[in-house]
Amino acid sequence: MTRDAVEGSSTVHAEERQQAILRRVREAGSMRVTDFAAELGVSVVTVRKDVEVLAERGLLARVHGGAMLPEDWAETAPVTAAPAAARAGSAAPGAAQGAGAAAGAGRSLVLGLIVPSSAYYYPEVIKGAREAADALGVRLTLAVSTYDVDTEKTQAARMVADGVDGLLLAPSAGDGKPGGQWYEELGVPVVLIERRPEQQASAAEHVGTDHGYGARLAVRHLLDTGRRRIALVMRGGTPTAPGIKEGYDAAMAEAGPDAAGHALFLDLAEYGAGEAAYEEVMAAFVEAVREGRVDAALVHPDHEAMVLMQRLRGASLSVPGDVALVSYDDEVASLADLPLSAVAPSKHEVGVTGVELLVRRLREPGRPRRRIAILPELRVRASSEA
Repeated sequence: MTRDAVEGSSTVHAEERQQAILRRVREAGSMRVTDFAAELGVSVVTVRKDVEVLAERGLLARVHGGAMLPEDWAETAPVTAAPAAARAGSAAPGAAQGAGAAAGAGRSLVLGLIVPSSAYYYPEVIKGAREAADALGVRLTLAVSTYDVDTEKTQAARMVADGVDGLLLAPSAGDGKPGGQWYEELGVPVVLIERRPEQQASAAEHVGTDHGYGARLAVRHLLDTGRRRIALVMRGGTPTAPGIKEGYDAAMAEAGPDAAGHALFLDLAEYGAGEAAYEEVMAAFVEAVREGRVDAALVHPDHEAMVLMQRLRGASLSVPGDVALVSYDDEVASLADLPLSAVAPSKHEVGVTGVELLVRRLREPGRPRRRIAILPELRVRASSEA
């Protein structure tokens, strides 16, 4: 399963360590840095830095020599159980919504949040969700699936069994069943985060970024700087990709034949750095710039824009002189040697709105369902200056 963005190997390794740390703390309640470093075969300094990253994101509490789960994230055993009807897998969607509301009556609501990553894109989503939960007086529990649908199913089933009233979920995939998705059979209300239902007939609510709008922002900015031969380079298999491609195509078409005739789409798919297919795409882009067929590009995600900038420099091509770059996600774009302009989804607002939407569903089960698209913003930096 693809990721919202594919990081470099060192970043993925760091995320794997951090997920292992989170799992250990959730299972044992605490962790000693020295013991865990020995288990992983890495330095104490490395684990200590991982703990600091997780603590800054509010996922751990640092203590002398180790870490523990923050009190407000800690699992209680058992959580006050929801009525059996609220967890019945065969319950109709309407019944599930009503049961979820009933479960919240007379006690604080408990929400589950399942995201695919705690290291890229989702930390701000988690932070926003946590702040909204605190403001609304509800409890939030977190699980990280590492982009594995079977893990998501297991985590969701456990949370429902523990008595959560509703789930916030960024699913990696459906289960292939016609007319619905696996999360619709959980028996509690679900709000999708940065995902749309795979089936048009699904009644699932969702909150996410309008990535089509974000791509339009980027293309229009590049057009305004006088660029006309604008390429799109991205990982086409990510959940973000369809919206970006749709927005790019629309913006190029609206710009007229002078721009649309030069549109170029290069798909990195799931190729990894060093693979022949990956290198072919990178080389094709550099050659297109060298030949004057491309004078600007929208690149998703940030990491690939940074790699492209390095390849361009190696070919004695300049940014933004020979080609202007705008990246998508704005996770690390500002940290590039030459700060990258970037489309920045409002991840924090996605988390806040998701919690607010789910709590409203639980407290007002009869209200109309909603699907909310949040507009990203463009942050202009040196890589696309006119």
